[in-house]
Amino acid sequence: MAWFTILEEMNDLESSSPTTVRVDRWLWAARLFKTRSLAAKAIVGGKVQVNGKRAKRASHLRLGDRLRLRKGPYEQQLIVRRLSQHRGPASEAVKLYEETQESLRARESLAQQRKAAPTFDFREKGRPSKKERRQLRRLKTRVDTD
Repeated sequence: MAWFTILEEMNDLESSSPTTVRVDRWLWAARLFKTRSLAAKAIVGGKVQVNGKRAKRASHLRLGDRLRLRKGPYEQQLIVRRLSQHRGPASEAVKLYEETQESLRARESLAQQRKAAPTFDFREKGRPSKKERRQLRRLKTRVDTD
């Protein structure tokens, strides 16, 4: 066998799309997490479910699988449309999954609720300044001596 036929066979293997992909790798390739380690932490933390069951880091995804992903207060329900092990541009990553209509509506309503909710602003000072510490010290020494 010539070396160029071996290279052609390797290219054919690489170009054919895989039938299964690890969950952590797919989440990273779909740009749902910035790094694979963050995707793995979410999986270990129970934030990712595949077909209604808690996912493991090395479990495999297939076309048509349903994912439930929780990030912060938001929850996404996704259907796997394509498989990829490589992180590409965002325009390609969006094609890897489809979000269900119920999930979209729920996320939008939650976003509106959070936007309408009042924000609490803590206006107290932190530590006392040097001047305030001196005043406190004077006040305490007067109380102690009286």
